[in-house]
Amino acid sequence: MVLVVDDDPDILEALSEILEAEGFEIRRARNGKEALERLEPDPPQLILLDLMMPVMDGWEFAQRMRQKPAIAAIPIIVLSADRNVGSKAKDIGAVGHLAKPFELNDLLTMVRHSLNPVAETTQL
Repeated sequence: MVLVVDDDPDILEALSEILEAEGFEIRRARNGKEALERLEPDPPQLILLDLMMPVMDGWEFAQRMRQKPAIAAIPIIVLSADRNVGSKAKDIGAVGHLAKPFELNDLLTMVRHSLNPVAETTQL
């Protein structure tokens, strides 16, 4: 399951529909606070996280998530319009990042690799 976190309803819906069409189970959140509430009791395998959101931004979400041992290791992919998305993704321990707007194929490749890195590596 993939948790998609974005405050833009159009982006949230589009990402969810694309990933569902590719066979992924999706859970949605509009900000970091909602995302924290959706982590337990059934944690996602991957989080797609926008950084700039109201209520609770991506940085605070990641910091709070990392404080909980049961969910701290869930991989995060940062999706952001921020020009410094790479360094900000590194700061929160993300496994990857994509600058908005991004290519759909890049997103799907990164999601698949993050969910199953061994299979992706052997297929290359």
